[in-house]
Amino acid sequence: MAATPTPKPTPAEAAPNPALAPLQGLNCVLPLAVAYSGGADSTALLLAAAQLWPGQVQAIHVHHGLQASADAFAQHCAQACNALQVPLHTVHVNARPQSGQSPEDAARKARYQALAETAQALGVGAVLLGQHADDQVETLLLALSRGAGLPGLAAMPAQFERHGMRFARPLLGVSAAAIRQWLATNAVAFVDDPTNADTGFTRNRIRHHLLPALEQAFPQFRDTFARSARHAAQAQELLVEIAAQDLATVGTPPAIQPLRQLSAARQANVLRHWLRDTHHTAPSAAQLQELLDQLAACATRGHRIHIKVGAGFVVREGGVLGYHV
Repeated sequence: MAATPTPKPTPAEAAPNPALAPLQGLNCVLPLAVAYSGGADSTALLLAAAQLWPGQVQAIHVHHGLQASADAFAQHCAQACNALQVPLHTVHVNARPQSGQSPEDAARKARYQALAETAQALGVGAVLLGQHADDQVETLLLALSRGAGLPGLAAMPAQFERHGMRFARPLLGVSAAAIRQWLATNAVAFVDDPTNADTGFTRNRIRHHLLPALEQAFPQFRDTFARSARHAAQAQELLVEIAAQDLATVGTPPAIQPLRQLSAARQANVLRHWLRDTHHTAPSAAQLQELLDQLAACATRGHRIHIKVGAGFVVREGGVLGYHV
């Protein structure tokens, strides 16, 4: 954990916090909360929000209990919020992964649920998250490494809703270096999660090995990668609109004969949409291709369809497709 002094509000004569400008352009309902881990990014975000909206900001710290230093992180956050006169709400969660679930996914799900539930109880209009431009690039590169489609290539949205709460990421245009330089210049304390140095995690290998190489080869990579992610997000929005129109045509559950009248690309698009929105599951590329192949071969009443997707199966039920867990 960093041993620099406890954070204090930014002096008026100091260089402006790089988180201030994005917050000034943010359209959100006050009061609001900041997801405060004690790390560099959420520290800069909390300081900027407290400076911009005094008395209208609360902090939420999610205590995962997964590290020996978790209690020290929580103590640091309490001291920092006390110095800023910002109310802090520390929430303990069970982030242990279930069978077949990655530790990162388990921690992420537990964190979002805790943030949303706590924010709703506090009556705030939104929760601000500290992900920045480097995080966005890492997310895009991870998606590329996994062969993701448009939803993955769209990376992290600037605003979204989850568990009934609005979340915003105002720092997606701010680099990690700009944030850390400002904190160092102003002697602002923050904690460093020791797992961030563990290159056993793919995201950390990207951060420590790929991003420096990209900086050398393409100095503007943060802006250009973000632009590509926005293009992917726009294209995905269009696909969702088309899928909704096609699903209205083929029905819910989807009727096989109208489905077969669509192109293979539109069949894939509407089936993904149906499975995701109605059954909260997503087929792998291989599963979806098998389903498309079975639809193409489904020319007789007796043709059977029974394909594993997620935790269940897509099956033929007379003239329609069903999904059963």
